[in-house]
Amino acid sequence: MIGSDPKADLQHYLQAGRDALVWKIEGLSEYEIRRPVTPTGTNLLGLVKHVASMELVYFGDTFNRPSGEDMPWFAEDAEINADMWATADESRDQIIGLYRRAWTHSDATIDALALDAIGQVPHWPAERSEVTLHRILVHVIAETDRHAGHADIVRELIDGAVGLRVDNDNMAPGDKSWWEDYRNRLERVARQADRN
Repeated sequence: MIGSDPKADLQHYLQAGRDALVWKIEGLSEYEIRRPVTPTGTNLLGLVKHVASMELVYFGDTFNRPSGEDMPWFAEDAEINADMWATADESRDQIIGLYRRAWTHSDATIDALALDAIGQVPHWPAERSEVTLHRILVHVIAETDRHAGHADIVRELIDGAVGLRVDNDNMAPGDKSWWEDYRNRLERVARQADRN
């Protein structure tokens, strides 16, 4: 788009990833949003918790703009991977609320600083910890979209729901029967290629 604002463009893509990630837990039970679907424990609510935490660090601590949010899963004595799942005491509303507050905090940082503003990522090696807001925006967009992609697969495995967002599934047209035939065809092709 000619004459677009680079910062606004980046924020647009960041928000699209945020919205996609939150949409993936809508309509599911508490068990389903916490259920570890992969051998490494990937689960929907944990993905949201992780991305919320990541935003608070990257757009907060990195630019000396701490959010004030309590994140005990990052404490020195916290168990490994504690940011990747929600405890039974951490409700869906709490985690989604944390994520929405992270958006507000992150957007305030983005609005307040120029794209070339310098920050320090506290957990990156010293030789690459100095960053610009532009680099952090690109990094967080990539991380958010990566985890939204994980959520796409996890949600499909839970109940078959697919797509980019509620009003745009971004999928090829086809009913359940078409998709079953399509998947079976891919399975046959894979087996045939393996024999060659």
